[in-house]
Amino acid sequence: MAALNPVRIQPIEEMRLEMNKVVPALTVTVLVLLAAVGVALFGSGSAQAAVQLSDVHMTVTKSPTCGCCVDYIDILRRRGVNVTVVDVEDISGPKLALGIPTSTWSCHTTEAAGYVIEGHVPLEAIEKLLTEQPDIAGIGLPGMPLGSPGMNGPKSGPFHVLAFNGEQLELFGSY
Repeated sequence: MAALNPVRIQPIEEMRLEMNKVVPALTVTVLVLLAAVGVALFGSGSAQAAVQLSDVHMTVTKSPTCGCCVDYIDILRRRGVNVTVVDVEDISGPKLALGIPTSTWSCHTTEAAGYVIEGHVPLEAIEKLLTEQPDIAGIGLPGMPLGSPGMNGPKSGPFHVLAFNGEQLELFGSY
């Protein structure tokens, strides 16, 4: 018969001493991880507070027959936005009056807090615009890309939102 290997039972006092070494190191590690998650989720504490869309009033100008515009407005309202809808037969008139570059035109135009928002712009871009308040006329998502807010279908890649001042365009962000 084979000899049994003796099993050492560690006394409670030794276990407490080991735990006193391990627990503080784990606590520091957990706190560092929680801080990193907090920064990732809520930012690093910049002076600018994020704008809540529920505090914003927007006016959306659209064609009375455009269903995707209605879907976009529904998305805004579900986020708590107070939306006024203006139906016009010719959407080019308001776009020209607001100085929106034709290369960014879409099916509807939104006005909020002194800015113009052209098309199916992701809400994250609107929040960024209203929080940072850059010195621009507005932002736009050219065309009517599938998967953008209000446009059914699969998203095929990032949406490149453009900032504009007159005919001058630059990338505002990809969403």
